[in-house]
Amino acid sequence: MDVTATERAKKAPAEAAPGVEQLDVAAVNAAETRPLYAVREKIYAKRAYGTYRTVKWIVMAVTLGIYYLLPWLRWDRGPYLPDQAVLIDFPDRRFLFFFLEIWPQEFYFVTGLLILASLALFLVTALAGRVWCGYTCPQTVWTDLMIAVERFWQGDRNARMRLDKAPWSLHKIWLKSATHITWLAISVATGGAFVFYFRDAPTLMGEFLTFSAPAIAYIFVGIFTATTYLLGAIAREQVCIYMCPWPRIQGAMFDQYSLLVSYREWRGEPRGPHKKGESWDNRGDCIDCKQCVAVCPTGIDIRDGAQLECIQCALCIDACNTIMDRIGRPRGLIDYDTIDNLEAEAEGKPTKLKLLRPRVLLYAGLIVLVSLIMLIALLNRTVLEVNILRDRNPIFVELSDGGVRNGYTVKILNKLHEPGKFQLGLEGLPDASLKIVGFEQAANPAISVLPDDLRALRVFVTVPRESIAKLTGPVTDFEFTVTDLNDGSTVRNDTTFRSPEK
Repeated sequence: MDVTATERAKKAPAEAAPGVEQLDVAAVNAAETRPLYAVREKIYAKRAYGTYRTVKWIVMAVTLGIYYLLPWLRWDRGPYLPDQAVLIDFPDRRFLFFFLEIWPQEFYFVTGLLILASLALFLVTALAGRVWCGYTCPQTVWTDLMIAVERFWQGDRNARMRLDKAPWSLHKIWLKSATHITWLAISVATGGAFVFYFRDAPTLMGEFLTFSAPAIAYIFVGIFTATTYLLGAIAREQVCIYMCPWPRIQGAMFDQYSLLVSYREWRGEPRGPHKKGESWDNRGDCIDCKQCVAVCPTGIDIRDGAQLECIQCALCIDACNTIMDRIGRPRGLIDYDTIDNLEAEAEGKPTKLKLLRPRVLLYAGLIVLVSLIMLIALLNRTVLEVNILRDRNPIFVELSDGGVRNGYTVKILNKLHEPGKFQLGLEGLPDASLKIVGFEQAANPAISVLPDDLRALRVFVTVPRESIAKLTGPVTDFEFTVTDLNDGSTVRNDTTFRSPEK
C-alpha cells in the first residue's frame, strides 16, 4: 500500500492550492529571459472563461460579421446607380457608402475619416491602453478565430501539447489536416470578402463559381488568402511582437492615469503554493498557479509588469479571477488599474480614477473639431461641379477677321442620381461668342449629362475685332456659368481670356 501511494503521489499534478492545479508552464516571452533574436517557441494558449473572454467573443462575432456580410447589403440609389451599400467603384472613380457618395476630388472626406479614426485610437489608448490591440485589431480577431479552430479540432492546451509530442499517426494527420484545411477555408473567405467591396458581390460570386471572374480578382483573393493564413494561423503573436509598430508608439499615448492590465504586486507577493488549512497571513494571494501565463496569447507573464508584448486582452484577468473564486480570495489580483492607483494602493492611500486629463481633453476636442469640419463640408457639398481647363498652346488665336479666339475644355460633373440638362454661358467678357464642339448649329443648347457622370466639352470663346479695345489688357477675367435647367441653379467658374498686347 505504501509503495502504491508513493507512486500515485508522484503521478499526481502539483497543487498551487487545494483543488487548484499548478501548471508546469513558463512564459515564452518572459521579460528576464527574452532574447533579441530567437527561434519561435510555439505558444499553447489555454482557453479562458469570464467576462473579458465573453466580450472578446462578442467583438469577434460583430467585427467578422460586418466584414463578411457588409458587401452583401443592398442600398437603393435609384435605377442609375449600383445598389450595393458599400462599394469602392474604381471604373467610375467613386466610393459609395450607404447614402454617401465620394468622388476623387472629395477625397478629403476619406482623409477626415482616417484622421478621426487615428484620434479615436489615441483617445482610447490614453484612457485604457491597448484595448484596440486586445479586442478589435484585425490581427487579434483573426488570430483568435484561428486559435478557436485549432482548439475545436485538437483540443485545449494540454491536448494540443500531447498531440504535437505524439508520433505521426493517421489520427494525428487527420487532426492536423482538418485544422489547416479549415484555416485555409477561412483565409479564402477573407480574400473573397475583400474583393467583393470592389465589385457587385452577387455578380462577382457568380463569376467566381463559373470561373469567369477577372484575373485581378483571383490574384487579390490569392494574396489575401496567403496573408490571412500566414499572419493569423501561423505567425500569430509574432506579428504583434515584431512586425506591428503600434506597441512602440503606444507608450507615448498613455500615462500614469491610463487603465492598464496590471498585477497588484503589493497584494500578490510573496507568492507560492497554498496548502489546505494554511493561514494567509504573511504571504500574498498569488498561489503561483500560472493560469495567467497559460491563457496569454503572446506568451508573457503579466506579473513581470508592463511589457511591450502585452496586448491588453485581459484574459489573464479572467483566469486569475476564476482561481481567486476557487480559493476564496478577493478578485482583482490582476485587473485594469492605473499606475498611480497601484502606487497608492501599495502605500495604503485612497485611489481615484482620473479620466479627464489634458491629453484626453485634447484628443476629444480634436475629434469634435474634425467632425464639425466634415459635417459642414458635407452639408455644403454641391451636386454640380464645373472645372475649366484653358488651352495653353496656343494661348490664343488671331482670326482672319481680326477677332481673337481662346480654347477651353469645360468639364461638367453631375452628382445627381438622375440625368441632368445644363446650359453653358459667359459673363464678364463683352460681346464674346461661345461655340461648343458638337453643338455648332444650336443656340444655347441643352447639354445632357448622365447621372453620376462627367462630361467634357470642347469650347471656343471668340471676341470680335471691334470689341478687343474694350478689354482691360492682355489678360481679362471672366466667368463660365453652368445653369441646371431642371431647378434653375447656376454654378460659376472663374477663368481668363488671353489677347494680344495693345
